[in-house]
Amino acid sequence: MLLPRDRCYWIWLLVFLLLHASPSWFALSTSQLDPLSSAKRRQMREKVREMFYHAYENYMTHAFPHDELKPLTKSFTDSLSELGNLKLEHLPKDYNGSALTLIESLSSLFIMGNITEFDRAVLWLSENLTFDVDARINLFECNIRVLGGLISAHILTTSSTNRLDQGAYNNQLLLLAEDLGQRFLPAFDTPTGLPYAWINLKYGVTENETTETSTSGCGSLILEMGALSRLTGDPRYESAALRALRKLWSMRSSLNLLGTTLDVVSGEWIEHSSGIGAGVDSFYEYLYKAYILFGKEDYWRMFHSAYLAVQKHFRHGPWYHEADMRTGKATYWQLTSLQAFWPGLQVLVGDITAANSSHRQFVHVWEKYGVLPERYLLDHQMLHPTEKYYPLRPELAESTFYLYQATKDPWYMKVGESIVNSLNLYTKVEGGFASVRDVTTMQLEDHQHSFFLAETCKYLYLLFDDSFLVDRNYIFTTEGHPLPVLSSWHEKLPETYIPTNWTYVKGKTPAKKASAMSRQLCPATTLRSGYGSQQIESACHIPDARGDHRCFSDDDCGVDSTTCRRRSCSIAGYCGLWLFK
Repeated sequence: MLLPRDRCYWIWLLVFLLLHASPSWFALSTSQLDPLSSAKRRQMREKVREMFYHAYENYMTHAFPHDELKPLTKSFTDSLSELGNLKLEHLPKDYNGSALTLIESLSSLFIMGNITEFDRAVLWLSENLTFDVDARINLFECNIRVLGGLISAHILTTSSTNRLDQGAYNNQLLLLAEDLGQRFLPAFDTPTGLPYAWINLKYGVTENETTETSTSGCGSLILEMGALSRLTGDPRYESAALRALRKLWSMRSSLNLLGTTLDVVSGEWIEHSSGIGAGVDSFYEYLYKAYILFGKEDYWRMFHSAYLAVQKHFRHGPWYHEADMRTGKATYWQLTSLQAFWPGLQVLVGDITAANSSHRQFVHVWEKYGVLPERYLLDHQMLHPTEKYYPLRPELAESTFYLYQATKDPWYMKVGESIVNSLNLYTKVEGGFASVRDVTTMQLEDHQHSFFLAETCKYLYLLFDDSFLVDRNYIFTTEGHPLPVLSSWHEKLPETYIPTNWTYVKGKTPAKKASAMSRQLCPATTLRSGYGSQQIESACHIPDARGDHRCFSDDDCGVDSTTCRRRSCSIAGYCGLWLFK
């Protein structure tokens, strides 16, 4: 027998077998494949570790305790008051930073196993950090970065066996988080319960403050503020965030779509065009993750309706355009880099097929330019003329991590390797990692965002070394900060309650719950190993009105579970995917 000499033949043969294997064979085989890639995984893990420490050490040398590093000039910026402040209005005069990048780095240090530096950072923040400063900050940005970072680090500190447990740590980070949460509360004092986008940490809501905010700004507070209430026993934080979320949901259109910007006093929409990108993205993410974290059925109901609306009105093949919330009519045909989080969310839901389809399109654009541009015009297949930048965003790395966890397809590791290589080639400088100002020229900008350490490096590290997650159950906030899924945080649900997004088995034994990720199964596939032959359905699935799939009109047909496409009624009177787009 003649053996091909080119090793690529065997690699692609292996990938082919993995992609076409049955779920049960796949589950048995992934453990056998690990030794083949272990050396490569260790190599890539160390590359990511080096990236993180190059960014971290330069920050600590040239910028700490200010907020963020300027890597080209090896200086700093006190950017907490600038985040979301596009016009750079009302900047504080005497604000000297809140060690933002250090706070953002805490959970990454812990995950990478550097408990010594983690402990040192915790003690410094415990003794030096204060929020009694005359600084106007964006509520959403401060919530996901600072409050989330402190809460996550507190949980990691108190759940670990490091030396701080022996008395040096007395919940100082939690006390700081509680102090910050109390400073947030005046923002919610509006007729609608929707919070102001901006608040002064020392003086509260200032006179003549803008009443305009975003859907994300109102609807992406529940994880951090809910966790703060569970940890402190003070319900005010979760109640405020939940009231805002419910009010926001009540403002949805008849299509279950929400706009992008609104007025917190009048409760009226300002911008009716919507999508899954900037201004709305984390709203969808937090609905579902809040359901996982707190077990409240309302979160699932809201998310399920919102998710189906997105699939129906925004999706066009593997892409997602923007549409008018009132009519569903397409408004902007564009890809934005923030949309790259969506495949990761779809993995949590269980729609692996749809997630993979979109993810590959983002990878294609990344490969075309070397990094992912902020905005790409789908209808013209070209860059947006002014938004050509790449600020070291993490969303593509995040979705790549989730898809690898769900499928164990080695292709995603190759994607991760490509991302790592691009970051080192185009954005690494002597003083850290710099944002890209123009992806066509790779001209750099003097800014290293804190989320590069909180998310980009973290998700890439977890892609190649997920040992932190073994025997642990965490969800990651939109800023990449891990929060544990605890039964004590869950509301008690009826015993018969089985949400449709969980894989479950009907039979003589009681129903068994397991997330799509833990089962590592694609939607609408057959589960054979150990449970008989049962169909697994995805969250987008809407069954046909009749079990025999007969129909009189399109209204009798549902949504296909594999493609998430609307089924239609044929001339012969059967539901199916008859309309090809």
